[in-house]
Amino acid sequence: MQPDRTLDLSGLNCPLPILRTKKALAGMASGTTLEVIATDPGAPGDFSAFCRQTGNTLLQSETTEAGKFRMVVQRR
Repeated sequence: MQPDRTLDLSGLNCPLPILRTKKALAGMASGTTLEVIATDPGAPGDFSAFCRQTGNTLLQSETTEAGKFRMVVQRR
C-alpha cells in the first residue's frame, strides 16, 4: 500500500506525534492515507486511541526492521 503522504516524526515524544498527525490530517481530503513514522514507544497505543476518538481508521501499525513504529491512518 502506497500512502498519499508520509510524516517522519522520529525523535519526537508524546504528545507531539499525535498533534503533528492531527494537523497533517486536517489538510488532507477524506479517504486519503497518511503514513507516520515514530520512535516514541507509546506511539502505537496513542495512535490506536487517537483513531478511535477521531473516527479516522488505523489501517496498519507495525514495527520496522530499524526499530521504528510505522502507522498508516486513513482520514475519515
